[in-house]
Amino acid sequence: MERQYPNPMDKNVISVKTVEEKIDISTGIIYRKRIAVCKNVVPEILRKVSILKIPDVQLEEESWLNLQERSMAIQSHCLTWTQYASMKEESVFRESVENPNWTEFIQRGRISITGAGFLNCILETFASAFLKQGAQKGMRIMETLLQEQCGAP
Repeated sequence: MERQYPNPMDKNVISVKTVEEKIDISTGIIYRKRIAVCKNVVPEILRKVSILKIPDVQLEEESWLNLQERSMAIQSHCLTWTQYASMKEESVFRESVENPNWTEFIQRGRISITGAGFLNCILETFASAFLKQGAQKGMRIMETLLQEQCGAP
């Protein structure tokens, strides 16, 4: 189901376009590659630096949905500022071993900023806080979507 953007769940997402979608016939895994355009959430004080003074950023997201194993893996990275920064995020949603009605969520993120001089550390700190907030928001959104589509157990 494609959602309209922006929407109340995440007002920073302006648009999302699926650029590739395929199903592996042998495994049944559904692969999607999407490009998201998001509002630039870098604080205004940091936007004094010309490379950060842009209205929005682009992210590429790849996902693998395995209905048979009841799991989904997502990898995303920033397409904007690639000459200065590398931001990658990996998430896995899977059925809990303890209880099949529970969903385990595992997330890892990597941030590396170069070429911004003394701002490297400040930008990395901001990006780290942003990823942590995004993880919490992602869990709330996923819980809402699961309740909407599957009902609460």
